[in-house]
Amino acid sequence: MVLKELTKSLIGENSFFEGKFFTTGELVIDGKFEGVAVSVEHLHVGKKGRVRSNIKATNIVIEGIVIGNLVATGRIILYPTARVLGNIRTPEIIIQKGVIIEGKCTISHDLENPAGELITKLYDER
Repeated sequence: MVLKELTKSLIGENSFFEGKFFTTGELVIDGKFEGVAVSVEHLHVGKKGRVRSNIKATNIVIEGIVIGNLVATGRIILYPTARVLGNIRTPEIIIQKGVIIEGKCTISHDLENPAGELITKLYDER
């Protein structure tokens, strides 16, 4: 059996990266990233990390500051130092005390369709 090793990328403290970032592995941001999009399997924005971009990942962990929309197909964890300005879509979210968020939060296993339609349909069923 061959185990596939995930690529681990790092934008270190005092570093700045601008553009698009796509990888099948893990990205840790302890510096600053600004761009059109971040698309990774696992994203971790450290306490000193700063991101201005839309993010799409399987799992997202935020300890720093993110300005942009977050979409996770797995889970989003927001630690007490997390600051998020943007909309969130995920099937599971953990928000610890101290987090600051401004934006719309949608929690649903179906990320492609509006949750409001599903809720209304379920309400109207007999």
